[in-house]
Amino acid sequence: MSDNLPKVAWIGLGIMGSPMSENLVKAGYDVTGYTLEQDKVDRLAAAGGTGASSIAEAVRDADVIITMVPASPQVEAVAYGPGGILENAKRGALLIDMSSITPQTSVDLAKNAAEKGIRALDAPVSGGEAGAIEAVLSIMVGGEQADFDAAKPLLEALGRTIVLCGPHGSGQTVKAANQLIVAVNIQACAEAVVFLEKSGVDLGAALDVLNGGLAGSTVLTRKKDNFLNRDFAPGFRIDLHHKDMGIVTDAARNVGAALPVGGVVAQLVASLRAQGDGGLDHSALLRSVERLSGQPVQD
Repeated sequence: MSDNLPKVAWIGLGIMGSPMSENLVKAGYDVTGYTLEQDKVDRLAAAGGTGASSIAEAVRDADVIITMVPASPQVEAVAYGPGGILENAKRGALLIDMSSITPQTSVDLAKNAAEKGIRALDAPVSGGEAGAIEAVLSIMVGGEQADFDAAKPLLEALGRTIVLCGPHGSGQTVKAANQLIVAVNIQACAEAVVFLEKSGVDLGAALDVLNGGLAGSTVLTRKKDNFLNRDFAPGFRIDLHHKDMGIVTDAARNVGAALPVGGVVAQLVASLRAQGDGGLDHSALLRSVERLSGQPVQD
């Protein structure tokens, strides 16, 4: 561990948090982690980090505190209250929330942190589980330039494209736009897959040639095998994309932006969840197109 690198506390060791925290350990950071599942804490310890038995213990000596939890309620749960981050972190610490939450939650968190002498950034990510493992995430940041500059070397151990998008909450707004584009893109790909299959075309060949032209996308590259193999093991769960579509439709409504296609895809995501597919990867939007098209859906 390097003495001149900041000491890091990591709260939330899920599909994204575990590989991301391990990438910081590999980069030489002293990382102390806490999450609700003991086996995930043990995994970080096995990778060279340190496990903590509470949030308070994890953050006490940390220069930088990173949170990566599912949604706004969990961010509020770990940040506020007697056992939370703000009560137990030292003054001058930098809190980087990498969860995908509402922009307003990030604005409120930054304000409440400032009252405790704690600096804050919202820094949600795009790239999914593969991007987290490979440390090639896109990181969209909201907050002060000086805090962004301080955080950048650490963020460079986690991602490839790291951009300050504006004041507190801006990172979350850009993330919401990201989730809108991804969902609409997956839906378009899913519709194309069912159309191609029902037409008797070689699906693998079709997706290869489509991905080489203007229809190509990172979404298609990352999700092609999910479509071909009907493999919907979660890299990013429908449940979480449902939450994100709620964030983007609500935020767009607040600023007076129309999302006509996004609104339809938000409903398709909601219906997939209602059909019991919430735990599957978001590429499982294919299943709803299959159902609508009278195709048998594999279980």
